[in-house]
Amino acid sequence: MSSVLVKDDVFYMNEALKEAKLAMDLDEVPIGAIITCRDRIVARSHNLSIRLNDFTAHAEMQAFTSAANALGGKYLNDCTLYVTLEPCAMCASASYWTQIGRVVYGAKDETRGAFSKGVNLYHPKTRVQGGVLEKECSQLIKDFFKKKRY
Repeated sequence: MSSVLVKDDVFYMNEALKEAKLAMDLDEVPIGAIITCRDRIVARSHNLSIRLNDFTAHAEMQAFTSAANALGGKYLNDCTLYVTLEPCAMCASASYWTQIGRVVYGAKDETRGAFSKGVNLYHPKTRVQGGVLEKECSQLIKDFFKKKRY
């Protein structure tokens, strides 16, 4: 995992947080994602698993499809994925196939996150950065599940 923070990481993570809040408004788990390419947002998404009745409709998966369509190709090697929660094994594996250049996430997912599996599921050329706006990203998810428990 990389420790290099790009100047605009906070700006773009705030954009992903906006998507996460849209998910929460839909009573979806509040995870948001955006994909940038050469300092331009090419995809925005949030969890849609409940609304679409599709367990694969994670924010990242929606963003990969949207970005590939916007850019006209399946490889995203010049792109960066910003996501509010560490990608799960499914999403990290999907990112492998996109050959995305960089993944930046907010909160760590100790139980379902890709790194909790003990193997690197990302493409060898993908740089991964965690902890960007970690507190804000984590708090949004905690607040969502706290409401669910009461």
